[in-house]
Amino acid sequence: MRLVTVCKTVDLCDQKLVELIQTAVDGCKSDSFNVGLSGGSLVDVLCRVLPKIKTEWKKWHFFFCDERMVPFDDQESTFGAYKKKLIPNLSLSVDQFVTIDVNAKGNECAVDYESKLQNVRKLNGLPQFDLLFLGMGPDGHTCSIFPDHSLMSESTKWVAYIGDSPKPPPERVTFTFPVINNSKLALFAISGASKAGTLKEIFVEKKPLPAALVNPSEGDVHWVITEDSLPEVPDCFFGSH
Repeated sequence: MRLVTVCKTVDLCDQKLVELIQTAVDGCKSDSFNVGLSGGSLVDVLCRVLPKIKTEWKKWHFFFCDERMVPFDDQESTFGAYKKKLIPNLSLSVDQFVTIDVNAKGNECAVDYESKLQNVRKLNGLPQFDLLFLGMGPDGHTCSIFPDHSLMSESTKWVAYIGDSPKPPPERVTFTFPVINNSKLALFAISGASKAGTLKEIFVEKKPLPAALVNPSEGDVHWVITEDSLPEVPDCFFGSH
């Protein structure tokens, strides 16, 4: 199910995210809580939000919805960003982050990372993440699945290699839609006027952009959006908070 919450401010968006994450954690009866992280602006969002969650952090295991194939000390590394900004603020260890093999080349990196998903609980033969944190680019991409790219229709791989990303760096690995849409909860946190046109394309014009195709078959996708991202979407589409 697709759910949308529109908030007047970023602070209110953060509060809603805390509420949704806390509910997801509290509802997890397993001894592990498996999460997929995305990079970009979400790093700062999660650095604000996650410290407010009441939980046993040792049960959390962090995977990456996509990752740039660069060294971890490179400024483009998503894991590198979380290692620098998030780990020092929470009771987390580096061992809780399941990372790519930065020495693997091309498709080998994707195959290796897919093997690491074997430890995630399965549903319908696919890994089922408890929570995915997703971002959306101005072009409507999510993870490293870009509009009109062949990965939009990938149906067998759990993790895929992309060597021609329209957004640098060009080499990445990414979850595919079979895994994304098998999650219990996928969360989008969207703010800023730069996303306004894209949200109109998704919610009003119903364009099949990658972010629009996130729709977990056994769970929910929840969009948490600031009002300044929606000037081109009529008020009747959503309620505000």
